[in-house]
Amino acid sequence: MKLLITGGAGFIGSHFVRYILKEYPTYHVVNVDALTYAGNLANLNSVADSDRYTFVHADICDRTKLDQVLFETGVDAVVHFAAESHVDRSIASPGKFVETNVLGTQNLLESARLHGVGTFIHISTDEVYGSLGATGYFTEDTPLAPNSPYAASKASSDLFVRSYFETYGMDTRITRCSNNYGPNQYPEKLIPLSIERALRGLPVPLYGDGQNVRDWLHVYDHCTAIDAVLHHAKPGSVYNIGANNEWNNEDLLKKIFTILDMPTSQIVPVRDRLGHDRRYAIDATSIKKNLGWSPTYSFEDGLKETIDWFANQIQNQPLGR
Repeated sequence: MKLLITGGAGFIGSHFVRYILKEYPTYHVVNVDALTYAGNLANLNSVADSDRYTFVHADICDRTKLDQVLFETGVDAVVHFAAESHVDRSIASPGKFVETNVLGTQNLLESARLHGVGTFIHISTDEVYGSLGATGYFTEDTPLAPNSPYAASKASSDLFVRSYFETYGMDTRITRCSNNYGPNQYPEKLIPLSIERALRGLPVPLYGDGQNVRDWLHVYDHCTAIDAVLHHAKPGSVYNIGANNEWNNEDLLKKIFTILDMPTSQIVPVRDRLGHDRRYAIDATSIKKNLGWSPTYSFEDGLKETIDWFANQIQNQPLGR
């Protein structure tokens, strides 16, 4: 199989590129990435010289380039990670999120349709469902109710993907995952930002009262779930991916400082984010039952691995951020 992976130089995308090349020795990967601030080809140093890996520097908003790549490569499937993904940035610059996440996705869908791509997997987020109260879980049937410009842009792209299945009969599949963490993550998201700032002796911000809850999923477990969807899911399907690993932000930061064996005095409350969703929680029953997937990482082990990776980076090659 030949896969086109968009956003393959980013955090989750680069993990998936490496995962596929390791697990499937006959597969070829074409990585299309615009190399924005969050894309880093160093994430792919271990596979850069592989004859089964090809990198193309391109933006998914460039339809002409997409057509050229799909025509020349003849890929069997698209796995679409490329997106603007940071909520704070979407609040400051929502237009960029519409351009990349909505228009870019529609560009990619249309190009894939016209060039006969067999399967199109769209990587989305649980944020499209909005916010939960103290109880309950998101299922695949939960209505979309996005509350941030980022979540709205992803919900919009989800609907375009669905429409290409319903209208054109394309084999599209959508995954909606909970918050990812792990090595290589760009340090603007909560876990890598907090680890890096703690290690550098800087204040670690905590939004509002610190009681916002997220379900945390190790990036490797996310990759195995996408693998299951790629190889076993039905056209038109939607799967939620989560680890039933809920933490409120305050307790999560305290957990990080406990593992670091550092005092929590660096944690500094800051004004809450605009439109900050209170709680996300995924019901992953469907992917477990229908595709046989389950997460393998314990949060303790995954968090220690992530902290060790950032500590090694800071010690041996300061990130300079």
